[in-house]
Amino acid sequence: MLDAITRNAKRLQRLAEDVLDAARIGNKSLKLNKDRFNLDEMLSNAVKDYRNQNEKVIDSKVKITYVHADISIEADKGRITQVISNLLSNAAKYTTEGSIIVSTERKSSQIVINIKDTGTGIDSEILPKLFTKFATKSETIGTRLGLFISKSIIEAHGGNIWAENNTNGRELLFTLAYH
Repeated sequence: MLDAITRNAKRLQRLAEDVLDAARIGNKSLKLNKDRFNLDEMLSNAVKDYRNQNEKVIDSKVKITYVHADISIEADKGRITQVISNLLSNAAKYTTEGSIIVSTERKSSQIVINIKDTGTGIDSEILPKLFTKFATKSETIGTRLGLFISKSIIEAHGGNIWAENNTNGRELLFTLAYH
């Protein structure tokens, strides 16, 4: 019973935070606290935290892997962690078997972060509006604000976010400036 109460309290807290973030985005009052940090360390911790908090969602059929690349960036660490968590949550929702791989690549003045999964592809009807509020054809539980919030956070950092279907699933990618 205590586990169920704790899980539901955390879900309610995430819901409230998502609604507040969506309101901040609508009011153009989303603030960033930029600092220099090691992206590799943050991504590795975000993947571990997600895996630990969602053991029941991520069972033995799904493997989450992080491909290391030693890169430091200047960004809002908390907000980028929030984006990674949102994208991992989205990938896990649609991956019942296989893998989710988080990787980074430096391309001139940008860093590309890629969350690739072997889940079901993104419906062609949803793909163009994937990063808008409430865009889904799924019956899954959630606020349906995670990708919208993620897009707003990445754009506030001067980056881009997009999704692609591929032969083995799908990819959610975003860029951040590299200095």
